[in-house]
Amino acid sequence: MFPARREELHSLRAFVEAFCAQAAIGRDGCLRLNLVLEELFTNTLRHGHRGDSDAPVWVSLSGGQDRRVTVSYEDTARPFNPFPPQSAGQSPDTTQELHKLEGRGVLLLRTLSVERDYAYLYGRNRVRVVLDPG
Repeated sequence: MFPARREELHSLRAFVEAFCAQAAIGRDGCLRLNLVLEELFTNTLRHGHRGDSDAPVWVSLSGGQDRRVTVSYEDTARPFNPFPPQSAGQSPDTTQELHKLEGRGVLLLRTLSVERDYAYLYGRNRVRVVLDPG
């Protein structure tokens, strides 16, 4: 559990790196895992709580025999589904200039994950992302 405060990013990173070392996940896979969690966490701060908060963020990581890593991420911010169903044939616009990349985190999560889902249960956003760390 991490308080939803910007300074907790260091603790979150250390948590991920310890998991990667224990699970023998290479540098590239660990960087992808860190990127996904940093995106989720900063979105909780920026959009969910609109700044630092003492509200809890729960993160769990688990590895399977197939070497995939499952990220379970929960917060108490206002409900937000980062994976809404897309219309048939519709894909996100990836042509924006770099300085206009606000909101591209969902695209990042979709690109880096092999599975993903969202639920709002008991006052919590619950995001599950499965990554193949390579």
